[in-house]
Amino acid sequence: MGRGLDDVREEARLLPFQIAECSEQVIHLQLGERRLTPPEISAQVLRELKARAEAYLGEEVTQAVITVPAYYNDAQRQATKDAGRICGLEVLRLVNKPTAAALAYGLDKRKQGVVAVYDFGGGTFDISILRLHEGIFEVLATNGDTHLGGDDIDNLLLAIALEDIRTDWSQDLSSSGEAVQTIRRAVIDAKERLSFLPSTTIEFSWQGRAYQRQITRELFEQLIGGIVGRTLGPCRKALRDAGLEPEQIDEVVLVGGSTRIPLVRSSVEALFRAKPHTELNPDEVVALGAAVQAGILSGQVEDHLLLDVTPLSLGIETMGGVVSKLIHRNSTIPASATEVFTTSVDGQQNVLIHVLQGERELVKDCRSLARFDLKGIEPMPAGMPRIEVRFMIDANGILNVTARDTRGGKEQSVEVKPSYGLTDEQVEAMILESYDKAEEDFKARQVREARVEADTILAAVDKARSSAAWHDLDDSERAAVDLALNQLQMVYHGDDHNLIRGRIEQLDNATRKLAESMMNSAVRTALKGTKI
Repeated sequence: MGRGLDDVREEARLLPFQIAECSEQVIHLQLGERRLTPPEISAQVLRELKARAEAYLGEEVTQAVITVPAYYNDAQRQATKDAGRICGLEVLRLVNKPTAAALAYGLDKRKQGVVAVYDFGGGTFDISILRLHEGIFEVLATNGDTHLGGDDIDNLLLAIALEDIRTDWSQDLSSSGEAVQTIRRAVIDAKERLSFLPSTTIEFSWQGRAYQRQITRELFEQLIGGIVGRTLGPCRKALRDAGLEPEQIDEVVLVGGSTRIPLVRSSVEALFRAKPHTELNPDEVVALGAAVQAGILSGQVEDHLLLDVTPLSLGIETMGGVVSKLIHRNSTIPASATEVFTTSVDGQQNVLIHVLQGERELVKDCRSLARFDLKGIEPMPAGMPRIEVRFMIDANGILNVTARDTRGGKEQSVEVKPSYGLTDEQVEAMILESYDKAEEDFKARQVREARVEADTILAAVDKARSSAAWHDLDDSERAAVDLALNQLQMVYHGDDHNLIRGRIEQLDNATRKLAESMMNSAVRTALKGTKI
């Protein structure tokens, strides 16, 4: 979902289906004569779920809450929304799976705490560490293994059964798909029984012959110990990434059918030193959390903090007088969002954080909420510092904005009430204005972003003129750079962003040898006196 061929090149070798050639940007699966994208296939699953829900409820279903893995990026989340639209569903909210699991257990009612969600399903394993503060779930760290799950346990037992049959019957059934699936069903049944019984028997019949093998829970746990152990490594990494010790975890939630296995539960309890929540069906707990969120959004769940939404988008000013939105209009609150920005000038030690509200693309057309300085940033070349900006809105609609230099640790914050002083009519007018001016605003944003990009390359070329690399160029190469430079400056103040970007590309091509020469010089300087 939401990935191109380069993203899945390594995994593609493990997939049982063919990826079509036109998959650079969006994966297309070749199914006979048809080509389908993952959102289209996902839409077929959602369409079937929609039909079942309508049959049960006796009425049409038009809206949905859908859960996604916590590590999904924007493209993957958008692909999930697209799948909903394709099958005729309005996706009201995407909820992170670990957040949904915590909602199902009502952990959002705690004032604060740290929750670990251990998700061991059929084909994948995920661990998420969440911090809860006043009803807001913030993802501190995620980790996992996309090729580890209950299927690995099934395959292990299946291999043992096939080897037994090969020895006892002098017959290899591994080439018969029907026989393999019959055995697989038998070992899965045995695996599930061992979660409740001290021993059981794997048994099945094939072409008039019967196979039986008794297996105890003790032997089963010895066999799968390595697989369960592989889930604990990502858990430890997630704890390290979150900067936490196991004893700092307040609640542990188990998700996925494989967490019914007693060895899994005891291993998780030993690692996190807390008894995990197992009261709800682990196969259904994420869906239950999504249902809670759907109930909140539809007004059927009362007395809940998550009923309010932000009336207007919230963001900060970035280069060129453009607004970068962090929390979008109609986001359910409490809510939080984090983005990383950087500096635009060499040696910059202060950054002005300008907090804005509104739906327009440019700063001048939005409402200014607050300004504050993040001071004491370590002076570095432009683009090197990492400034993390976090927006958090609590249940009362109070916005807390924090800016932090991730390298030096300097931090500054401000608290504002976004809705203060705005009537419903003013909010509505701002939204309608954003619709009316959408095309005009988008064009203006594209021009400003192109100019910012132009400023960056113009400054870089100006700086390069004083370097030894510039003098290494011959006269024709310097003339080509000067020509491309002048052509970019001629269109810089125009309103055609495509023309500006075209001239940027020309200058980029003209300065490629200069850039390579400067890079080689920098590498030689860095490696001087170093043995490799």
